[in-house]
Amino acid sequence: MQRIRDDHWHEECGVFGIYGDPEAAEKTYLGLYALQHRGQESAGIASTDGKGIKLKKGTGLVWSVFSDPDAMPSLRGTAAIGHNRYSTKGTSDLVNAQPISVECKAGKIAMAHNGTITNAVELRRALQSSGSIFQTTSDSEIILHHIARSREETFLGMFKDALDRLVGAYCFVVLTPERMIAVRDPYGFRPLSLGVSDGAYVVASETCAFDIIGAEYVRSVEPGEILVFDSGGMTSHRMSPAPRISQCIFEHIYFARPDSLVFGEKVDKVRRRLGKQLARESSCEADIVISVPDSGNTAALGFSQESGIKYEIGLIRNHYVGRTFIAPHQDKRNLDVRVKLNPVRGVIEGKRVILVDDSIVRGTTMRQIVHLLRSKGAREVHVRISSPPVTHPCFYGIDISSSDELIACNQSVQDITDHVGADSLAYLSGRALLQTVEDGGRYCTACFTGDFPTEVPCDNGKYGL
Repeated sequence: MQRIRDDHWHEECGVFGIYGDPEAAEKTYLGLYALQHRGQESAGIASTDGKGIKLKKGTGLVWSVFSDPDAMPSLRGTAAIGHNRYSTKGTSDLVNAQPISVECKAGKIAMAHNGTITNAVELRRALQSSGSIFQTTSDSEIILHHIARSREETFLGMFKDALDRLVGAYCFVVLTPERMIAVRDPYGFRPLSLGVSDGAYVVASETCAFDIIGAEYVRSVEPGEILVFDSGGMTSHRMSPAPRISQCIFEHIYFARPDSLVFGEKVDKVRRRLGKQLARESSCEADIVISVPDSGNTAALGFSQESGIKYEIGLIRNHYVGRTFIAPHQDKRNLDVRVKLNPVRGVIEGKRVILVDDSIVRGTTMRQIVHLLRSKGAREVHVRISSPPVTHPCFYGIDISSSDELIACNQSVQDITDHVGADSLAYLSGRALLQTVEDGGRYCTACFTGDFPTEVPCDNGKYGL
């Protein structure tokens, strides 16, 4: 069988945690359901009743991992953490599913991670050379080894000591029988929000996970902030600040659900502004505006509102197809798009179409979509992208780690236009992109500019900016 990977960005995972609720596991399950878009390879929940730690995890979607009617009763407790995984480091095997649970001199610990540790290879080799044995191939396990080796006397001291060794992007939620801890790296690459629910504290990668359990959003966890939840309530601690804040701009462009509040801003509003800016820069004569669902929907609405060109639903997405489609025969090499998307002939036939999407990675999917639209009678296809050309890989929690995978790295806009078969192609400018958020200086745009805020792996295996 042929396994076809989706030609798009993939975020690593989503995390959720709740402390002080007798239905902690059930609410964690619902939170993970809301965060399913952030990871579809595995899911897991760790819980505590104040004594031990109970854990259930597995490969697949949240509903399938916890389909056993005994799953929730077995996880009964007043605190729990959860994780949805999409692998960027380590394989997608069950052994790498999270939360990871261990017992060491610091006691029983469960941990879930969103992000990528850029110095993970270096740290892992050093640990292995001094005798450490790893259970997984994930970079998330490294911090547990450093907690176990720390000479600090308190758990918080051990945790901070371990964090000080990490470089890269991370949001951790940690559970012990006595406490829950949430932390966001000093650069603030990945989002993490704080909420409350009937006296319980809640943290999640996105606020859509609060909505599903009726929790109230309080604020974003600040970059470099460590929140400790225990019987005394919540306390906040700080790590040393980073040289600059570098929130991932692609959370607004693509990753987050449009109904979430991320980095303190409504994702839906940002995406509409992206579409409006795109229309101001690159509108053209056309009959309709359509989107590549679902990530292009909101930007396309903004484009339509600003340009005055009617928005139509021209592509229907099959929501029952995951990110990886397995073709039954080797010669079915273009089934990935045709299974996932189908044009509405009555909408596009004979029309000049503006097609809005959030980004182009390798170009293969966009080429197939343009071909599909033409095959259903589109007279013209003008592609508009609500972000600048992606010219550099990401090392902070996205699975594009090589420039060779990026069509815009070494091809001009005209070359890409010819490759995808469009009548025209235009990207949003970097200047306009940063005008759509409240403080553009707090965002990482390294995938567009190559301006990496931390040391990153180079081709020769060393680290450098």
